[in-house]
Order: sequence, then structure tokens, then C-alpha cells
Amino acid sequence: MSHFIFMLTENDATVADALAAYDSLRDSPVHYVGFKDIGLPVAALKQLAQRIRADGRKVMLEVVATSRETERESIRAALDIGVDFLLGGRHVEDALTLLRGSDVRYFPFAGHTVGHPTVLQGTMDEIVEDARRIASLPGVHGLDLLAYRFAGEGDPAELARRVADSVNVPVIAAGSIDREARVKAMIDAKVWGFTVGSAIFQGAFVDRLLPAQVNTIFQIEGVTA
Repeated sequence: MSHFIFMLTENDATVADALAAYDSLRDSPVHYVGFKDIGLPVAALKQLAQRIRADGRKVMLEVVATSRETERESIRAALDIGVDFLLGGRHVEDALTLLRGSDVRYFPFAGHTVGHPTVLQGTMDEIVEDARRIASLPGVHGLDLLAYRFAGEGDPAELARRVADSVNVPVIAAGSIDREARVKAMIDAKVWGFTVGSAIFQGAFVDRLLPAQVNTIFQIEGVTA
């Protein structure tokens, strides 16, 4: 079983109408709802997070900042917003310092990630080794793996399986999961969870109605809230 994380994002940015989009799904079984650190001002993200948490759901923010300082700013914003999970980011030691003493569960990127939209570079062996190193650090609760943004040689599903097998923390597969076959591949790889954002807003699974998109994903065997 893998948790479905609904991302209020398209093209690696939080959608402009994120609050309305979330409200259309308040009756859905979704338990984890996320957004990016870009696309909306912090005040709007704070309002969005408050609405999500008021419904008893968990809030995830994924950092896609491309510099060390902007990443630090995003982490400070995440603390102000009051998220439950912080995903992504490249500067793990900086993040751990900023997050010390908080209740935020931290899932940094595994491997060498670059650009925006973010892609994953390197060999499978390098990514697996980096995953082991990061997962061993105190204060790291899990890993964010851009399996289907993998620019190297090899099968993304195999990469996800190898990373999940190599660490003792949960792995979230993020990015470009836009069809049932990819959802099933991540479930088979035994990742803890997977994110879907752009594909939902683009109507990739059934049509452009968000509730129907979400319900279709939950109908896939092995998907849980």
C-alpha cells in the first residue's frame, strides 16, 4: 500500500486557485495535501494550510528553490505556515539546523537534483548511496525521490525500489506520476507515498473535474489515503 498525496500544484508551482481547488475536494478521502514553496505568497499558503489542518488533514510543503538562500527562506516560511511535512530541498544540514526543535517531519531530496522543474541526475548507484547517507542523519524522517524525473540510465521504478530497499525511512516518490501504470509501479516499488499534482489539473486520469481525478486514483489497487 502507498499513500496518495494530492499536490495543489502544476508545473512545479502552487496553482493560483489552490484554496478553491482544495475546497472542491473537502469530501474526498485524501489525507495528505501538499503545495510548493512558489506560486502563491506566504500569507495565502498560510491560509491554505490552516484550512487543510482544520479538516484533520496533514499539510506538506515541497521545496523547489534553486539556491541555498532561497531554500533557507522557504524553510523559514514553512515553519511560519505551520506545515506537518517538509519535502525536497538540497541543503540538508542547513535545513536540519533551521528545523531543530520543531515538529516538522523532514523528507529531503535523494540524489543530485537541479533546475526548475527539478530533475534528478547521476547514476542509480550514486543516488542510492546518497539516499543511504541522508537517511542516516538524525532529524531526517524520510526521503523525497524524483523517480520519474530521473535523467540517468535505467528504469525509474527500479530506482524507486532500490532506494526504498536501501533505507529504513519512508520514501515519497514525487514528480511526473501521470498515469495508472506509474502509480502501480511505485506501489510495487514499496514507496511509502507518491505525489500527484500537474496530472490532476491537466485531466490526465479521467477528465478535468478534480474530484473525479482524485477518486480515480483511489480506485487503483494498493492506493491508500
